Amino acid sequence: MQDKPTFSEKASHWLKNSLTIRLITIGILILFLLIPVSMVKDVIKERRYRQEKSTREVSEKWGERQTILGLVLTVPYHSYTKVYDNDQKKYKLVKSREYAHFLPNELNITGNIHPEVRYRGIYEIIVYNSKLNLSGHFSTPNFEEWKIADENILWNEAYVSMGLSDLRGLQKRVVLNWNGEKIDFNPGVESNEVIHKGISCRVSANKKNNQTLVQNFSLELDINGSSSLNFIPLGKSTTVSISSPWSNPSFDGAFLPDHREVSKDGFNAQWDVLHLNRSYPQSFRGITQGIQQSSFGVNLIVPVDEYQKSMRSAKYAVMFITLTFLLFFFVQVLNHIRIHPIQYIIVGLALCVFYTLLVALSEHISFTISYLISSISIVSMITLYAHSIAKNKRLTALIGLILVLLYLFIYSIIQMQDYALLMGSIGLFLVLGTIMYLSRKIDWYAVKTKK
Repeated sequence: MQDKPTFSEKASHWLKNSLTIRLITIGILILFLLIPVSMVKDVIKERRYRQEKSTREVSEKWGERQTILGLVLTVPYHSYTKVYDNDQKKYKLVKSREYAHFLPNELNITGNIHPEVRYRGIYEIIVYNSKLNLSGHFSTPNFEEWKIADENILWNEAYVSMGLSDLRGLQKRVVLNWNGEKIDFNPGVESNEVIHKGISCRVSANKKNNQTLVQNFSLELDINGSSSLNFIPLGKSTTVSISSPWSNPSFDGAFLPDHREVSKDGFNAQWDVLHLNRSYPQSFRGITQGIQQSSFGVNLIVPVDEYQKSMRSAKYAVMFITLTFLLFFFVQVLNHIRIHPIQYIIVGLALCVFYTLLVALSEHISFTISYLISSISIVSMITLYAHSIAKNKRLTALIGLILVLLYLFIYSIIQMQDYALLMGSIGLFLVLGTIMYLSRKIDWYAVKTKK
């Protein structure tokens, strides 16, 4: 007569054979694997930060993102404010120096961008040299609407200024052709009400014989910069025409080009902006709002951002681990084999190693080839490991095929940026439908594994 099993033996037998315990264990293992997945994401962020740091280091020496603001004609004037003098018990006039700013009636900017690829370690940085021609005209400043007497206007101290976000990018001296007179620009701006960082020069802006004159101007600008070139549409009519051999432009800002052509040989773009399209006037005193917000231009982007794609693939890591564990679980249930939790962990860690391989390889070769090498390596490793567990060539081949399909599915989601959510949702729907179909006839209470 056999002895009845003890409570501990019954508990041990239940823990080894209960499907509920297996599923709970798998769930705990998936949560545990979130730790290495999180570490992988941190590695991707750290590598991307190092790339951005390298870009900043090169840009600081070559020239940073450039924004051209100008030209602005500024005329100082004296204003008088009535202030009460407590000592003398009467009002007195206090004189102060203020500035009136006038924007050009017409502003035309033409030029080209010559990009260069620089390297800092393994990182690729886009810099450029741009040669631009600025031309247009101002109307003689009119102070009548502000009722400022002519004797209070400091015509001989009028100046023209131009803003540039990084003055270190200037390669040649800048000479202003003002009604045929050539004037050298000097660093700095007397008033920072419009331009905070830039260059300026004195000009003659007064009326002659009480007649309003048109002040024509032109200048050549030779600047270095990196990543992007932007403009501020200060003209009553602003036209910007830019060309470049760079074949991957990204047009950005408050205005998109009215005309553009992009090909493998480069791009041509033209913007036409009216003063009615902006929120600030053609002439104003003191500070006005909205100038910086009207900026527009072009970014010279790198066509493939391996870190962005690697991060997007890592975001699907939990889903990938879950589907792979479900695959092994159904293999375990349907073929009556026993898979230890440690074996699940080994498979999960192999899936995490895929992302570190992907990041490391994509820093040196294209993302597609990196993905292909990493996925083949991990699929081969897991398939061979599954064969050691299942001892069945047909079953091993099926596991390998499903893993290949999963990696192809993730790759297609990464590539389809606009339809990633749609494709992901459809894919998960099909996977769940397949699982429900395959498990529809399983008697979960009668499932046993080999002892």
